[in-house]
Amino acid sequence: MPLVTRVTDLIGRTPLFELAATATGTRLLLKLEQFNPTGAAKIRMAREMVLDAERRGLLRSGGHIIESTSGNTGLGLAVVAAERGYRFTAVVDHHACKDKLRAMRAMGAELVFVADEGDDNLATSAREDLAEAMAAERDDAYFTEQHNNDANAVGYYPVAEELLEDVDRVDILLSAVGTGGSLFGTATRLRQLGCTPHVIGVEPVGSIAFGGPGGPYWQSGTGTPPGATIGTAVDYSLLDEGVKVTDVAAFATARAVAAELGLMIGGSAGGSVYAALTRLEEFAPGSTVVTIVCDGGEKYLDTVFDDEWMNERDLLDPGTEREIALLLRRFTPAARNTLVEAR
Repeated sequence: MPLVTRVTDLIGRTPLFELAATATGTRLLLKLEQFNPTGAAKIRMAREMVLDAERRGLLRSGGHIIESTSGNTGLGLAVVAAERGYRFTAVVDHHACKDKLRAMRAMGAELVFVADEGDDNLATSAREDLAEAMAAERDDAYFTEQHNNDANAVGYYPVAEELLEDVDRVDILLSAVGTGGSLFGTATRLRQLGCTPHVIGVEPVGSIAFGGPGGPYWQSGTGTPPGATIGTAVDYSLLDEGVKVTDVAAFATARAVAAELGLMIGGSAGGSVYAALTRLEEFAPGSTVVTIVCDGGEKYLDTVFDDEWMNERDLLDPGTEREIALLLRRFTPAARNTLVEAR
């Protein structure tokens, strides 16, 4: 890698990891976005939203960025704001992982909570309402409004370009849907480049983007909770399937991947990997299946990877963890088996 002078110069060119392969040649590849600065994909769209606002004259020198965030978007905006000389206020709730909140503060962000200490309910709608109101009160402020900002999806166009540099084609693109930017931005750019994958969106049970009853869920940074507006980046015209995964299955998968392979992925990525692994043999032989892993698991050591936290919420399921571990062993890629045998 060449010498760089800004943290945002380190965005992109994240690795592609072969997690699983079937006897018929279908492969499950993970785009490991935790290798971006801040350990998450969302710094890609955070940068693009700020650059877009500058180009359109919506954000002036020394201005004030305001955003509602569950953590990763806020981390990205904190980096971009620090680099470009902006003040940044993150409107948050206590549902967000503590390490994300601590990291935003460390990078100079101001945190404004919409709920009292001890209230760890997801409060997406309340956060967005407050962020919009705060921005309206300040002449120098800009509400990036990630759920309804076209630059969100555009920020993920390079993901598609990077994928096609590493593989000949993407047959199935399967990933978590929160704002929708990562999945549908990547799918849009793949189509522009002549690749038309089968697009499968994954959301938590309790999220409302793909229909069905709404309810609470613990998967962080993904889904659309009841009462929240489905973002404009969720492009149903590109969606071939929308599936739901329980918190129990998503978190069991993240824990099993960590225990089996030493790879830490976030809870929402666990949901996507669960959806892919449990139907991997249903895909056409020789398919290339790609899942965007939007962040790593290191931020969830006090939640997804903490037995006490999991038990308190009835989320711990050793049986499902064993089932996923067996699938991982069954679908171990030949190259990985060769390495083990060589030892």
